[in-house]
Amino acid sequence: MSKKVLLVSTSSSEMNGHPTGLWLEELAEPFSIFKENELDVQIVSIQGGTVPIDQNSIPEGVPAQYQEVHALLQDTKALTDVNPADYDGIFFAGGHGPMIDFASNPLVADAILAISGNKGAVGAVCHGVSAFVDVTDQDGKSFVEGKKITGFTNEEEDAVQLTSKVPFLLETKLRKQGAVFENGEAFAPFAVTDGQIVTGQNPGSSAETARLFVKAIS
Repeated sequence: MSKKVLLVSTSSSEMNGHPTGLWLEELAEPFSIFKENELDVQIVSIQGGTVPIDQNSIPEGVPAQYQEVHALLQDTKALTDVNPADYDGIFFAGGHGPMIDFASNPLVADAILAISGNKGAVGAVCHGVSAFVDVTDQDGKSFVEGKKITGFTNEEEDAVQLTSKVPFLLETKLRKQGAVFENGEAFAPFAVTDGQIVTGQNPGSSAETARLFVKAIS
């Protein structure tokens, strides 16, 4: 029986006046690797429907190898259309959109807790890690407290000149909520596993994070 994975995208197309959305590589690479490993993948977005894609992630148009998944992004189910408890893992793709609609979202938190509560795998890459922000268990303990976590760093945010646009700095927020934040060099592939939690630092970490997630879920 194939393991079932929820692959979650943002539905937010702007961030404080800055056009944004899904960073395509961060969903397309995991989708491809999950399918290669015979996982049963369901793509969902926060609101359903067409997923907004950050045009900076496809400067020359959609690459040929991403055409299949790009087509699937034209009509997605909403997160509320599925029961996370039916899945063995959940993976949050990035882009700056998640800073708006993943972070502090009770629906996202419920999905994470439902899957992690069943010993499922929870993964995220880059700004997708904002899904973990403000997630707390029934005792009020932060989901990331004491966990090795990575994500888009303050240094990287500054480098892309969006520090003034983000609602918060992801690295700072994760550290404040108790994460043992780890990172590699800016924009170099870096991913970390802590039990069933797998996180990647930046877009270039998408494939490595997906491979570690496959190990965690198998």
